[in-house]
Amino acid sequence: MNLLEVTFDQKSHEERLRTVSTIRMLVETLGDTMAFGAGTVTTVEMVEMAKEAGAQFIISPDTNEDVIKATLKNHMVSIPGALTPTEIAQAHRFGADFVKVFPVSNLGVSYIKNVTAPLSHVRMLAVGGVDGSNVADYFAAGAVGVGVAGCLFKKDWVKAGEWDRITDATRTFVEKL
Repeated sequence: MNLLEVTFDQKSHEERLRTVSTIRMLVETLGDTMAFGAGTVTTVEMVEMAKEAGAQFIISPDTNEDVIKATLKNHMVSIPGALTPTEIAQAHRFGADFVKVFPVSNLGVSYIKNVTAPLSHVRMLAVGGVDGSNVADYFAAGAVGVGVAGCLFKKDWVKAGEWDRITDATRTFVEKL
């Protein structure tokens, strides 16, 4: 794995500042070996906060033109979320580098295959429910990448500090790629 998204907590400004601090720390300690970005970015202010912390990409839950344009203006990779063909095409028209198709698990691998047929010029990432058992299928269907979290960063493993389990799960997932 060489990309990691740090998700903004939307509950409060203090939580957003904690996300910025985490991105900054990760960039300072591991920035030579990995690229870090911010997720759940919903405002231009959050784009700017992430940029200041050293984020290289922005992932949004929706197709917000202002967030996409601010991301591009700040020379970061834009990855907005979309689900329908209209939203996917709109994100592309706004300048998105990639479009996060989310939640893809609700519709399955066949959805990616069906939507990439008329929108093959859009680089899509399958996100939500992707794991080692289906990752190859999403690539075969036309996704250029995937986003994963739950299958690698199980909450009980993180709470217990079981970093070896996360490492092993990540290694197994990468092998399946």
